[in-house]
Amino acid sequence: MTPITVFAGARVALFGLGGSGLATARALLAGRAEVAAWDDGQAGRDKAAAEGITIVDLASADWSGFAALILSPGVPLTHPQPHWTVEKARAAGIEVIGDVELFFRERARIAPAAPVVCITGTNGKSTTTALIAHVLRSAGRDVQMGGNIGTAVLALEPPAEGRVHVVECSSYQIDLAPSIAPSVGIQMNLTPDHLDRHGTFENYRAIKERLIAGSDIAVVGVDDEPSKQMARRRAASGRPLVKISGEQPLDEGVFAGVTANAGTLETRIVQVRDGKPRIVANLAGIGSLRGSHNAQNAAAAFATCFALGLSADEIAAGFRSYPGLAHRMEEIGRIGRVVFINDSKATNADSTEKALTSFRDIFWILGGKAKDGGIESLRRYFPNIAKAYLIGAASDLFAATFEEAGGVIYERSGTLDVAVANATRDAQAHEGTGEIAVLLSPACASFDQFPNFEVRGDAFRGLVKALPGFEPFGAR
Repeated sequence: MTPITVFAGARVALFGLGGSGLATARALLAGRAEVAAWDDGQAGRDKAAAEGITIVDLASADWSGFAALILSPGVPLTHPQPHWTVEKARAAGIEVIGDVELFFRERARIAPAAPVVCITGTNGKSTTTALIAHVLRSAGRDVQMGGNIGTAVLALEPPAEGRVHVVECSSYQIDLAPSIAPSVGIQMNLTPDHLDRHGTFENYRAIKERLIAGSDIAVVGVDDEPSKQMARRRAASGRPLVKISGEQPLDEGVFAGVTANAGTLETRIVQVRDGKPRIVANLAGIGSLRGSHNAQNAAAAFATCFALGLSADEIAAGFRSYPGLAHRMEEIGRIGRVVFINDSKATNADSTEKALTSFRDIFWILGGKAKDGGIESLRRYFPNIAKAYLIGAASDLFAATFEEAGGVIYERSGTLDVAVANATRDAQAHEGTGEIAVLLSPACASFDQFPNFEVRGDAFRGLVKALPGFEPFGAR
């Protein structure tokens, strides 16, 4: 835990008692603040009260005595309209901040030189965060990882000069962190998202850009135009900037280059300093970093870890031992030349696109509760599909897309267990000598058949591991 002493002796209001809210309340109490906590849900209030956290109905409280409102990042700050606690805080003239802001204020007070890496972007945040933390740990660094991934930031150990914090930051968290100032700030990419919470794409972009604007070193992806513009503005400021790309060569920065070797494509990470390029890592054979999207993730991780003092050899070694994240292109194992990939986190077509570019001869399990647009944007990748297996509520919609596109063999499996059994049977019978993928990448939310994507991915993993002849990776 990181005790928050910056509000010692002060009374603060706290709204939202989920995981991060409870961690925030504990951290404030450990720093001797007086916390008045509330949540609209009875379960959250009961859990907090059982820990000795004071529950106060903030709707009828006297706000004149509060020094600040600490708001859960899941609660609307501005759109579609400010939460009622935000309106009360503004009427009382007090600031509205979140747990990431508390972390940075405490860092400024107790260890201002402590290294902190913050990662944001529309896609790839979690993998990049986990990859950076893994590489640093594999090189012997003291690392704390959390934020929007896994552990709440205030549940981590406190900042210290010999300790690196690697923190994934959502736009919601950045919006509540006006003094965010990481040692290295990473902006991966930007496409329209969360507009229900930010109103416009311009507001969403501006919030993301705050992270790199406040960073000592900015690492910025230049594979999309909005991020490229951020990089231009950062360069114009004269402050340190490292450009990264997973798609194109750069005259300065870190990029991924794809070359053919013995009939297979290999992705190499290239660092360009003072106009001089050198290959610093090869992702060939690293299943957890397969695909063009992971090329950008690896470029960001290399740029960051190099800036923090690791050598190219240390970073490359960390890449080779990276196990990957559950449900994100997770390699479960194989039966002969058939590999099983759990990409249950792919809850929309944009996420599934990355999986479909990573393999040829794909036996694709997809479906669930469809998002707007369905899988129309994926038509260009249909030639990679050996056969598709439709599950869940989206079956009719996706079948219609396949029929209209033509050339895709599919079946209506209905449920995941049937799809796994049939896809495995067909993949094993598939002709050829290369690697074949049985891929769960649903391009859908899970809520028609599973409570969340984690449960869906766990179910897939369990079904695969029970198959005759299954071997986990590394068993040979």
